Amino acid sequence: MNYLRKFLTAPISNRFSPVVIFWFSLSLTFAVIYGAMVLQKAFNGEYIVQDDARQHVFWMQRFVNPDLFPGDYIADYFQSVAPAGYTAVYRGMALLGIEPLLLSKLLPIALAIITTIYCFGLTLQLFPVPLAAFISSVLLNQSLWMKFDVVSATPRAFLYPLFVGFLYYLSRNHLVGSCVAIALLGLCYPQYVFIASAILALRLISWQSGRISLSHNWRDYLFSGIGLAVAFTVMLPYALKTNEYGPVLTTADAVTSPELWPGGRNPFYHENPFYFWLIGERSGILPPLLPPLIWGGIFLPWVCRYPSRFPLISQLSQASQLLKNLILAAVLMFFAAHSILFKLHLPSRYIDHSFRIVLAVTTGILIAILIDWALEVLTPFSGQGKQVIAAGMMVFFTAALIFYPNYTPSFPRTNYRPGPLPDLYQFFQQQPQDSLIASLSGEANNLPTFSHRSILVGREYAIPYHQGYYREFSQRMRDVIRAQYSGDKTVVQRVIEQYDIDFWLIEQSAFEPGYFTRNRWLQQYQPEAEAAIASLETGNLPFVAEAIARCTVFNTGDLWVVQSQCMIKD
Repeated sequence: MNYLRKFLTAPISNRFSPVVIFWFSLSLTFAVIYGAMVLQKAFNGEYIVQDDARQHVFWMQRFVNPDLFPGDYIADYFQSVAPAGYTAVYRGMALLGIEPLLLSKLLPIALAIITTIYCFGLTLQLFPVPLAAFISSVLLNQSLWMKFDVVSATPRAFLYPLFVGFLYYLSRNHLVGSCVAIALLGLCYPQYVFIASAILALRLISWQSGRISLSHNWRDYLFSGIGLAVAFTVMLPYALKTNEYGPVLTTADAVTSPELWPGGRNPFYHENPFYFWLIGERSGILPPLLPPLIWGGIFLPWVCRYPSRFPLISQLSQASQLLKNLILAAVLMFFAAHSILFKLHLPSRYIDHSFRIVLAVTTGILIAILIDWALEVLTPFSGQGKQVIAAGMMVFFTAALIFYPNYTPSFPRTNYRPGPLPDLYQFFQQQPQDSLIASLSGEANNLPTFSHRSILVGREYAIPYHQGYYREFSQRMRDVIRAQYSGDKTVVQRVIEQYDIDFWLIEQSAFEPGYFTRNRWLQQYQPEAEAAIASLETGNLPFVAEAIARCTVFNTGDLWVVQSQCMIKD
């Protein structure tokens, strides 16, 4: 039993001891296994893309071919809001011959492995028990692959390795590492520079005997001062940057935006205030974190109240205050983001990511403390019975931790979207690179990624946070609806010539009366949607529908590709 306890819960002093190497290697093994499961889904077909990558990655094909997406309003917008560091990674890899879509499938695994390394090191720094570091890293990996943050390969995917790295260096009082992590955060996911800055400020404050006191160590002020200076420097360009697609959406306008209510592209508001403030995906303070075991960390403060009963608590370092500061910083930023919507992005982002990291670390520590307590309780027993009890306990924790994904059919959750119409993508690939496609079909969302051709509108790109961009996007949507369902050739001709549309992609069910009633998102573009519904219900045949028979140049599945110039020629 002493040997088992030494192997499982004995504190270490040598970070390169065989025990540390064993648990660290096992942590990386699980990270690689989970990553391999993700890769299997990513390369399960020729046309597969992660849902969010359709927004943030498609335009980067310009790094391979600068002639793509010429004058593309949507591509230009997403390029303008992409952080510089995030863009540099894709640009650099494109120069090395790795196309953006391919890189978006490979990056998540690399980011998860780096996160695992830092998570293991951070936990070990706060609590020198390798088993705790192993549990924390596995839990964090499981939680990451149950959300779409890292797998998206978008800017928020870079948050975890960079921010957990920042926490690791800060726990070691490593100034250079902390500053480099802050700078990289600013270049890849600038919102979390605010969290890092708040933590640097909070580390100067302590609560003693019911009173707030400031640090008396000048080195603390020097460390935090330099870190805050780096944060200010890296965020200054964002503050000075003028966005041609602005201004940022105001609260008054947001409340009236259908896109931000259930049924819209980015639901934020909800009629139920309980849902809005507590569990709303973008607005709530209580993130739906998985696996369930990760919530065990909330009981660590209770266990810490009984050091005599749980002796391993004594190994918890003073640096663990860092986790409390992170929670406080996240809550402060949550309410700050709510107070000035949407200038600090989405409030729940600060809570979700922060709580996931804190709970993974604290749960790992808690389980190690409980295992050590159980082994100590079993010490008076001898013989086979004691070993059976100890083995049973280990089986329980192993089943709860390691085998949980086996009972979750969707693990790992990736939200990879297969392209169901390869013939359609290949057809558009053969068209001129400056082709523009108008469509109300959901399949249009896949064309920029798989065909590398521009679309006029698409639900995936209906992002309302910059008023200038969304005002133009909304106008385009109304124009497409009006033209597609008008019986007047002049209306159709005007829209085609205004936007220089080359093709119209139309679903066969588009002219059925129930087309709009089945698509709640289309109904928000008024009054054009209501006019289209009324016209269809009266049996009027739109001009575009009449032109399909003579102007269709390609069809597949239930989609027609109609040549625009053919429709309007005399």
